Amino acid sequence: MAINLQKGQRIDLTKGNKGLSKLLIGLGWDPIEREKSGGFLSGLFGGSSASADIDCDASVLMLDINGKLSRKQDLVYFGNLRSMCGSIIHTGDNLTGEGEGDDEQILVDLHLVPQEIHKLVFVVNIYDCIRRKQDFGLIQNAFIRVVNTDHQEELIRYNLTDNYAGKTTLIVGEIYRHNAEWKFAAIGEGTQDASLSEIVKKY
Repeated sequence: MAINLQKGQRIDLTKGNKGLSKLLIGLGWDPIEREKSGGFLSGLFGGSSASADIDCDASVLMLDINGKLSRKQDLVYFGNLRSMCGSIIHTGDNLTGEGEGDDEQILVDLHLVPQEIHKLVFVVNIYDCIRRKQDFGLIQNAFIRVVNTDHQEELIRYNLTDNYAGKTTLIVGEIYRHNAEWKFAAIGEGTQDASLSEIVKKY
């Protein structure tokens, strides 16, 4: 049975789960459907019954003990699907968020994470959000979940329930070292960073 977390909560991952290493991090979201407006004529002249496709992208920042992204190779995203060490593998980009379940998945092998990496930050941003005039007010049912892939057991789920209207990036959660163990933190922080490169500059 998965533990449901609230924003700001932290939980042990490996303490009490001896041997836990291989994780699937599932991230999901749904576009909010828009009602038709303007009637028949609006339909003829470009009106739409649904919001335009919103392309959300999940990424992982691998940070050192100082909370810094020390190498560009330590950013895993749709343009770099695998970390150099092989500990992080992004399974690929989902362009619309349609359908149930995870929209994007990231595989993590904790045993392979280099000792100099102390934190994995999971981020979701809206691709091309400025030109498309999109923000997370157009998204609902966002979540992150952590699955033990050895047993296909969902360990943790965090549903993001805040109002993120006006925000274009979500710092969803973190996996970080604490002494000799790994923990998970439910972050749920929205920012107005317009691109992944803007996010990276903060680290």
